[in-house]
Amino acid sequence: MAENNSSRPAERRGPRGHGYQRPQNLWGTVKRLLKYLTRFRLLLVFVLFCLLVSTLGSIATSYMLKPLINNYILPGDFAGLAKMLALMGAIFGLSALCSLVYARTMVRISQETVVVLRQDLFDKLQTLPIRYFDTHQSGDLMSRFTNDIDTVSELINNSLANILTSILTFFGTLIMMFVLNWRLTLITLFFLLLMGFVVKFVGGRSRTNFQAQQAALGSLNGYIEEMIEGQKVIKVFHHEDKAVEHFDHLNAAYRSAATRAQSYAGSMMPAMANLSRINYAATCCIGGLLALRGIFDVGTMGAYLLYVRQVSQPVAQISQQFNVLMAAMAGAERIFAVMDAQPETDDGSTVLVRVEKNGDVLTETDRRTGHWAWKRPDGTLVELRGDVRFRDVDFGYTDEKTVLHNVSLYAKPGQKIAFVGSTGAGKTTITNLINRFYDIQDGVITYDGIDVKEIRKESLRRSLGVVLQETNLFTGTIADNIRYGKLDATDEEVRAAAKLANADTFIRHLPQGYDTVITDNGGSLSQGERQLLAIARAAVSDPPVLILDEATSSIDTRTEKLIEEGMDSLMEGRTVFVIAHRLSTVRNARAILVLEQGRIIERGDHRQLIEQRGRYYQLYTGQAQLG
Repeated sequence: MAENNSSRPAERRGPRGHGYQRPQNLWGTVKRLLKYLTRFRLLLVFVLFCLLVSTLGSIATSYMLKPLINNYILPGDFAGLAKMLALMGAIFGLSALCSLVYARTMVRISQETVVVLRQDLFDKLQTLPIRYFDTHQSGDLMSRFTNDIDTVSELINNSLANILTSILTFFGTLIMMFVLNWRLTLITLFFLLLMGFVVKFVGGRSRTNFQAQQAALGSLNGYIEEMIEGQKVIKVFHHEDKAVEHFDHLNAAYRSAATRAQSYAGSMMPAMANLSRINYAATCCIGGLLALRGIFDVGTMGAYLLYVRQVSQPVAQISQQFNVLMAAMAGAERIFAVMDAQPETDDGSTVLVRVEKNGDVLTETDRRTGHWAWKRPDGTLVELRGDVRFRDVDFGYTDEKTVLHNVSLYAKPGQKIAFVGSTGAGKTTITNLINRFYDIQDGVITYDGIDVKEIRKESLRRSLGVVLQETNLFTGTIADNIRYGKLDATDEEVRAAAKLANADTFIRHLPQGYDTVITDNGGSLSQGERQLLAIARAAVSDPPVLILDEATSSIDTRTEKLIEEGMDSLMEGRTVFVIAHRLSTVRNARAILVLEQGRIIERGDHRQLIEQRGRYYQLYTGQAQLG
């Protein structure tokens, strides 16, 4: 029951935010990604060996052009030429075999890495507080599991090996060019410096735009998900044109970001190719003059020119993979941004344990006894009874907006407490605080005399049964969805819970009864049937405290009357918090609390509130409406 209220002004809960802060630590992201790859050290060593053999084979065959021309073609030694060609073919074959082996190995490493990365990301989501999901689009979070993970997979699967091969080829070729003629190599180095400048200039702008592209893609996916889920609402309210208009806006934003990113990345390859052609032309002219003066022989000139063509290819290949690299880094940054989010803190040390009860004596046990107790750090056992109290509680979803003002109330074991009031008055917020989905700014909430902050969240929520207004069903059988409330529930317990919620009748009329598989959040069931399953799910958990948040809002009045009988049995001996717009469902509550703008303005049972002829009386008689 309510004890007092406050005179401070109330504010509504702030709007849901969708901002995305892009991390900028590129090298930090690279290091973190490498930590995932180093889990496969032996395979990576094997890949590097194959890469080295493949690269050396390619470089060696280019150098063999010198003796091929000087020692066999010009003298006309065709027998020796045939042997040399056979040796070159063998080296080419070994190089190709190594390329095939490391490519297949990188596929395995890629898939194993993204499996671990995806698992870590999903595990992290399970640790995040409800507040995080309030401020992030679900579609944007889904995009990190799909698009961002895919870009990382593409990098590891294809681009990483190509980049490593290009780096080895570049330095190996450069060394051989110095061996053949260091003077001509200085010309090549000049053009390579120009290429490096282009990579740095274009790359910095490309990375920023790829980050914007990934963020825009996340927003686009989030909107698509919302529109798919809300198709009925869109059609009912003729919102198709407006939905298309907003989609066009987001699609255009993504196109603009993607165009800028791909333009910068795409311009790098032509720039590299043109600089390479100029370098080749300059080398041919100067090398030809040196050959005429006798400084170069024909074989050396041919091998050197082949290296000139080769030395620019690694740079071009790196630039070609640059868009994949930047997209992967942007995607990895977004993934690690979720992993770096502050997890839900749990500093509670009091846990829920099974006990045997002999009079007033409690003894901890592993057996199912139907009795539970709170076990404090010092080993003291406090019987779980369901006594919930709020004392001078202030709370706001943000520091700028306070939702609850100095709220005090109590619910003794077995009492039914009802909350009524306008939308946004703070009814659901109170039940969220009982679950400790959020922490209060001031005041204290106790459960059986224990501050809920001292109770481990897993134990706290295990003792609560919740039926929400918005029902979530999962892909699986009807029995599996009911068993969600108690994973080890037997088939008999599942059926008993369904009968208690009056869901047994409609379930037995389904094609496979309790084994009927439902998908798409139970789209094949009516809203009322889905709500009945949610009530059965709460019933099977057999909690001492039950929270019903508009539990019968989606059920017709006839079904509601049938449910009330089962609900009365379900609520018997339990502490129950009820949020309802239908005032007929709260008439038998032990206490009814009327909230407005985060304050408790009236309290009492139905008869008392009617006699007061206040806000509740106006709502009950239709003189005022819940809005």
